Amino acid sequence: KKAGLTTKSGLMMGLGERDEEVLEVMKDWRKAGVDLITLGQYMQPTENHLSVKRYVELATFAYLQEQGMAMGFTNVFAGPLVRSSYHADEQASMALV
Repeated sequence: KKAGLTTKSGLMMGLGERDEEVLEVMKDWRKAGVDLITLGQYMQPTENHLSVKRYVELATFAYLQEQGMAMGFTNVFAGPLVRSSYHADEQASMALV
């Protein structure tokens, strides 16, 4: 923040984490000064990769987005198809505000 930089982080869900753990990570990010976050669903690329432990419900993504905004993030992009580059142009314009 002191350098005037906007920071962003993201998390892929569905590998066995609990929602409470995700909320704790989000709190840690805010304490560290992260501005924008993305929360998406991990998709197993091939059978040689880690398998999906759970598919996160849309209501859970909506809840996490709401909680993140209440924590003070500039924006929270959360959903099954969200990736770190999700709506990158929109994220960049928010960073300039």
